[in-house]
Amino acid sequence: MTTPQGFSAESLRIDPKRETDRIVALLRRQAREFKRRGAVVALSGGIDSSVVGALCVRALGKGSVFGLSMPERDSSDATPDLSRRIIERLEIDSAVIDITPILEALGCYRARDEAIRRVIPEYQSDWKSKIVLPSVTDSSRYRLFSVVVQSPDGAARKERLARQEYLGIVAATNFKQRVRKTLEYYHADRLNYFVAGTPNRLEYDQGFFVKLGDGAADIKPIAHLYKTQVYQLAEHLDVPEVIRNRPPLTDTYSMEQSQEEFFFSLPYDKMDLCLYAKNMGLEPADVAAAVGLTARQVEGVYLDIDTKRENACYLHAAPVVVRGNQASKVAGNTD
Repeated sequence: MTTPQGFSAESLRIDPKRETDRIVALLRRQAREFKRRGAVVALSGGIDSSVVGALCVRALGKGSVFGLSMPERDSSDATPDLSRRIIERLEIDSAVIDITPILEALGCYRARDEAIRRVIPEYQSDWKSKIVLPSVTDSSRYRLFSVVVQSPDGAARKERLARQEYLGIVAATNFKQRVRKTLEYYHADRLNYFVAGTPNRLEYDQGFFVKLGDGAADIKPIAHLYKTQVYQLAEHLDVPEVIRNRPPLTDTYSMEQSQEEFFFSLPYDKMDLCLYAKNMGLEPADVAAAVGLTARQVEGVYLDIDTKRENACYLHAAPVVVRGNQASKVAGNTD
């Protein structure tokens, strides 16, 4: 490993205008190569999708970008308003589709509730819930997911999840991302547009996406940018301040849930720095002070990064097709 040269949060500083111009040029080129007239972007009201929407407008013009807001019954009350704000700022054509009836028909909520009820039998469908993970820096505990539920009177309860119940809850909630992607491609086909994906580098690298759900796209304009850098682009692109100031949320479960407690187990700015440092080959002891952690804690983060990368291999993998006596991956876009 190498020795850091002035390693700090400033290590992730970029030239937003230059980076914007570079991404815009790529989007224009790919639109021509794909022979597509514009882009479809799912706008959740979060920072990543807002930046992607703004980049597509810069590249293709507001008349060639279609925005989709797709809330459901577990979405934050703020989600529709924030989605509307970015749509209005971009001045693009759009549609708001409440996907709750589709998810009900697919059994999404029922399957999730049944999995939770195997752990907490008194859980009812009108209760709120989320799943959480202990901090990656807490080396004294083996990190397993727990489910947190809250009854209508505000009483909360937390229980450790066995593997089967954890997988059941995740499988059920994955319906949400896959339904949204189905609608994105419907409108892309209808308009002869391409679908622009919204994962940032942290999410893309660590597998924080659903295979053939929010992981599916024709172009992923910010998958090379750390989330810290996405915020820099957001300011340059004049994304509404209320969106820039909103903490990153999963907006998947009925209880408010940060990305930190669900997946990364560390604030995004610290995760960005740890991922950057690991990619640069820096020793944990050399970056600990800049991240605000101990060297041992950084070692734990590095191990967690490796584990998540291993798990993400399946998510990124292209389909395998048997040809004669050999198996080969299908060329083309993958998650």
